[in-house]
Amino acid sequence: MDYWTVVFLWMAYCTLHSFLISIRFTTLMMRLLKNYYAFYRIFYVVISIVLLIPLIRYTNEWESPTIVSYEAPLSFVRYVLLAGSVLLFFRAFFFDYDSLSFFGIRQALNYAKPMASSKPGELRQNGLLGIVRHPMYSALLIYLWCQTFRIIDLVINTLLTLYILIGTWLEERKLILEFGEAYIRYQRQVPMLVPSVTKWLKARENG
Repeated sequence: MDYWTVVFLWMAYCTLHSFLISIRFTTLMMRLLKNYYAFYRIFYVVISIVLLIPLIRYTNEWESPTIVSYEAPLSFVRYVLLAGSVLLFFRAFFFDYDSLSFFGIRQALNYAKPMASSKPGELRQNGLLGIVRHPMYSALLIYLWCQTFRIIDLVINTLLTLYILIGTWLEERKLILEFGEAYIRYQRQVPMLVPSVTKWLKARENG
C-alpha cells in the first residue's frame, strides 16, 4: 500500500485549508472583493467540506491492518471519551462560539452594511472558554485518538494532530493581533487545549 499517496493528499488538503484562511490571503481577498468579501467565509466552508468528504472516503477505502483495538473494559472508556468529545464539540460550537459567523452566514447577512463594522468583537471567556481556550480542538484531538486504529488511521491521525497543534498556534497569533493585551492575559489565565480542572470546579460552584 502506498501510504505516501494518502499522506500527500492530506497534507495538500491541510495546506490549502490553512492558506485560504491565512491573514495574508484573506487580506488580499478583502481588497479584491471589497463588500463581496462578506461571502468569502461561506465559500471557505463549502470548499473545505467538498474537498474533505471524498478525501475521507478515499482513505477509508484503503485496506490496512488493524494494530490497535479496544477490548472491555477499555472499550467502555473509549465510548465514554468518544461521546464526551462529541458533546464537548457541539456544546462549544453552539453555545461558546458564534456558529452563524463560523459558517459565514452572519457575514453574508451583513453584506449591505459598511465594512467599518468589522472592528474586533468581544473576547469571550465564559462557559467552556473559561476553562480551555480551544475546546473544539480539544474535542477533535480526543475523538481522533479514541478510534480502532488501522496503520493508515495512525498515520493520518498523527498528521492531523500536528496540523491541529500548528493551526492552534497560528490562530493564537491572529487572536493576539485582534485583541492585543486582553488575549495575552487570557492566555496566562486559561490553558490552550487541556481543560483546567480547578477552573471547571470553580465554574460548577459558581453555576
